[in-house]
Amino acid sequence: MPVRQMKESSEQHIVFKTNLQKSKNVPLPAASSEQNHKQTSLQPRNKGRRRGRGGRKSDQGEIFMRPCTVTTTSSSSNGNVGFPTSSKSLNFATRPGFGTVGTKCIVKANHFFAELPDKDLNQYDVTITPEVSSRTVNRSIIAELVRLYKESDLGMRLPAYDGRKSLYTAGQLPFSWKDFMIKLVDEEDGVNSPKRVKEYRVVIKFVAKANLHHLGKFLAGKRADAPQEALQILDIVLRELSTKRYCPIGRSFFSPDIRKPQRLGEGLESWCGFYQSIRPTQMGLSLNIDMASAAFIEPLPVVEFVGQLLGKDVLSRPLSDADRIKVKKGLRGVKVEVTHRGSVRRKYRVSGLTSQPTRELVFPIDENSTMKSVVEYFQEMYGFTIQYTHLPCLQVGNQKKANYLPMEACKIVEGQRYTKRLNEKQITSLLKVTCQRPRDRENDILQTVQHNAYDQDPYAKEFGINISEKPASVEARILPAPWLKYHESGKEKNCLPHVGQWNMMNKKMINGMTVNRWACINFSRGLQDSVARTFCNDLAQMCQISGMEFNLEPVIPIYNAKPEQVEKALKHVYQVSTNKTKGKELELLLAILPDNNGSLYGDLKRICETDLGIISQCCLTKHVFKISKQYLANVSLKINVKMGGRNTVLLDAVSYRIPLVSDIPTIIFGADVTHPENGEDISPSIAAVVASQDWPEVTKYAGLVCAQAHRQELIQDLYKTWHDPVRGTVSGGMIRDLLISYRKATGQKPLRIIFYRDGVSEGQFYQVLLYELDAIRKACASLEPNYQPPVTFIIVQKRHHTRLFPNNHRDRNSTDKSGNILPGTVVDTKICHPTEFDFYLCSHAGIQGTSRPAHYHVLWDENNFSADGIQSLTNNLCYTYARCTRSVSIVPPAYYAHLAAFRARFYMEPEMQENGSTADGGNSSHSSKGTTTRAGGECGVKPLPALKDNVKRVMFYC
Repeated sequence: MPVRQMKESSEQHIVFKTNLQKSKNVPLPAASSEQNHKQTSLQPRNKGRRRGRGGRKSDQGEIFMRPCTVTTTSSSSNGNVGFPTSSKSLNFATRPGFGTVGTKCIVKANHFFAELPDKDLNQYDVTITPEVSSRTVNRSIIAELVRLYKESDLGMRLPAYDGRKSLYTAGQLPFSWKDFMIKLVDEEDGVNSPKRVKEYRVVIKFVAKANLHHLGKFLAGKRADAPQEALQILDIVLRELSTKRYCPIGRSFFSPDIRKPQRLGEGLESWCGFYQSIRPTQMGLSLNIDMASAAFIEPLPVVEFVGQLLGKDVLSRPLSDADRIKVKKGLRGVKVEVTHRGSVRRKYRVSGLTSQPTRELVFPIDENSTMKSVVEYFQEMYGFTIQYTHLPCLQVGNQKKANYLPMEACKIVEGQRYTKRLNEKQITSLLKVTCQRPRDRENDILQTVQHNAYDQDPYAKEFGINISEKPASVEARILPAPWLKYHESGKEKNCLPHVGQWNMMNKKMINGMTVNRWACINFSRGLQDSVARTFCNDLAQMCQISGMEFNLEPVIPIYNAKPEQVEKALKHVYQVSTNKTKGKELELLLAILPDNNGSLYGDLKRICETDLGIISQCCLTKHVFKISKQYLANVSLKINVKMGGRNTVLLDAVSYRIPLVSDIPTIIFGADVTHPENGEDISPSIAAVVASQDWPEVTKYAGLVCAQAHRQELIQDLYKTWHDPVRGTVSGGMIRDLLISYRKATGQKPLRIIFYRDGVSEGQFYQVLLYELDAIRKACASLEPNYQPPVTFIIVQKRHHTRLFPNNHRDRNSTDKSGNILPGTVVDTKICHPTEFDFYLCSHAGIQGTSRPAHYHVLWDENNFSADGIQSLTNNLCYTYARCTRSVSIVPPAYYAHLAAFRARFYMEPEMQENGSTADGGNSSHSSKGTTTRAGGECGVKPLPALKDNVKRVMFYC
């Protein structure tokens, strides 16, 4: 997997000479000779076909497309491709029909029909002076305004408010413009003390009416562009009451009253809640309701929180420097309320922690710089005796005017979500809360709908929205599992999976690789040499049984090393092994790691793959002690594909029976971008692209990764050009390099491209399609003039809230062992998009909890897939995932891209923190960040180190 560099030393260029089917291709809007700052428009191919593409108007004058205009440059001389420009609208692929393949069944979905209101929806602009940044305060101001003026100036209207700039009403207000003076009492100052009163000027101004006629036509499939304004208004209306009742976070609502919070450790607890969103579907408007859980900071006294955070007694001993830094990071930004002033509960946000204990803190109390200690001040001012003077004080306010608050005088305010990374124990505890069997999850969703009582919701009534309490009953189909092909020498040459699973018994890998030179390093101190030798021998035998040629003896005896000396150990084994084999490089390194290994795994992968050029396989100590045949078989599968082999292929693939794949050379791409954790403001995002390297099997993949700008979703390095002093303009990029790699591996050029793109939200569909399809076309054109293979561009989504449940939980014939719907269940009706080409596919068997179907959205389809064609292809590919003998939940190329992007994070240099350690105390496997540099006033991203040649040719990330 070559890591992209800003420049390349030499240009790889293969001229593709095979003639294309000219009747099926049209010239690109931007060919390779025009890669400059000109305007580029992506225009649909094959105008006038049965799917209604091409942006033509109907007889009624309506445009069957979504409007989209992007107005930035298409490329730049430094190799960073920008946004393509489009002056015309671009329409997504429309549904070519509905699928018919598979066994029909009924499933229930967590979608509830919402009746479209027949009232006018009006939008008003809200300006509050002085400006308020808090949505909560804004809502309080408007709530007071409604309380005072609903029956008079508002004409009995009950408006819905978004907490920012927009107010919505059902029917017009008696005025088009009006200002109000609203006084708001600060209730946080206590019950028996004087109240602080603030006055705000609120100006409400009419903006526009929402077009419900447009929405109705869209839901009926007569318009292709969704009226986002109307949908947004209805969503806000249905969220208004829950926003007042619960703690809103994103599109979800949480409360400690929904279910008793569970402690997660280190001062955190889990809150249960529900997700809610209005969605346009084929059955009309639908309210999508799902259960949710999130980590919140436990509303503890601060001293108790600090004790939990550090996991030790803090009442009798001072904090160490490391403790103080951990507490400072844990409390920074957290809102606390004072408890030393009786009924006065003023709230503050923590900005820092004092470096000195409370007993040493003094501050000036007058203009003469008369000093007083914090201990004396609190005793004299409030009669409050500070007991734990050895603890530091909280700092609140800004740096210029910071106030000191003793820890024991503060309590954490309830309802603050924890947004930083959870540790492994906290994640495990949270998963226990969120992991629900399908029947339990469905019951909780139904109870939530009943408890929300939308029929009694005053806002829903005001706007005329009726919500059904019955979940949608949807027609589905169970696609058949594909036959898998294994090696002819095995007892079982072909295999038909059962309920998404099979095993390697009596089977041999279809392309087993050879491993002659291997070694093992043991980083686990509690593991005896004899145990490690037995494990290595059993693993080698399993590789042989599975179809590999695997030498039973390592090149050198098992080498024991300390985890903190990983680089020294790896280079020693590499050197000794090379000397022993007279210059022949090690083919495989086995590494036995402690179960809790911190940064060891990431460091090992980085050194092996970017420095030494060794393929490695890591095994945890717990698996070495408890040797399982199933575990050994799974590890052998991983080793084989890392060495360049194939474990199994689709029988239909080798028989040339897959529609729109087997007829002409086809390349299947997978792409993903992973972003840094919340709170990491400068870490780069990592983009990864993989592509099939065999045909007709489409099972073996190669990939590329690159670092790009922080939280940039568009993959910047798909195609790029730069100026070389000798060769002039040079073309490169991940798509181009993978096309070249495919040609080298297969001897043919791809005549069809299928591109699965993971991790894109609905709001980014247009942008991603415009930019990345443009890059694909330019990459093709740079290899040969007029080389434009047809492209199918599919978005893969896992982060959605649609769940599918068996129609009858007691029917064992319609559920798997976990009680979930059967693998292969596909839905493309009722709850799917009114006009566009999308479907839900549950391609895997559940293990625990409720299965989440993947949502596939075909944005662009020049290959003219039928619904059955793309659904069956996607489902069948899910059985070719190399790391296990199970079908997986998302299509493997997208899965591999995610693994590759995740692996690349280990290659980045860890950023040093204020205490000289990495972001989470030295665990660079969880905290490694890319270092950014600035040049010419712009922020650049440090490129990832290049992979060694023998690593980048194989699926090392498996």
